[in-house]
Amino acid sequence: MNRDELRARQLPLKERYKEDPAAGLVTLRAAGTLGEGVSCSVHAGRALAEAGLHEASGGDGTLLCSGDMLLEALVACAGVTVRAVATSLGIELSAGTVRAEGDLDFRGTLAVDRDAPVGFSAIRLAFDLQSDAGEEQLETLLKLTERYCVVLQTLACSPQLSASLNAES
Repeated sequence: MNRDELRARQLPLKERYKEDPAAGLVTLRAAGTLGEGVSCSVHAGRALAEAGLHEASGGDGTLLCSGDMLLEALVACAGVTVRAVATSLGIELSAGTVRAEGDLDFRGTLAVDRDAPVGFSAIRLAFDLQSDAGEEQLETLLKLTERYCVVLQTLACSPQLSASLNAES
């Protein structure tokens, strides 16, 4: 998709959302089914992802780790966003990779140390891009990618969260 094609697709959406802000509010959903042992099958678009415990918390390494899946979602979103922003800015990217890594202290999730955090204490996102763009253009590309990447902004700005449980006998 080139710059003009992207703009042609997005222009009617932008106009609609300006005229009717409520039209821009979309609820995304994910669902999973508890599986055998300590696992959960997540319906991920056209695929089924079977998640389980990470080896550092007692898993055997045969199932996906939800922490890895979180980083994979960040990489996917950041990769799509950097491509979209580059396309919009007219920056040619001949190739590239996106990497995310995060630090976890499993003492927290295993209740070994009450002071150890549960969850990632740090996440690093890195882009390796091949482009003839200048340094200023690449700085703008990174800045706008950070600003418009949904998963990155969700992690950075902590959305309001809630959890509920319904049980049947």
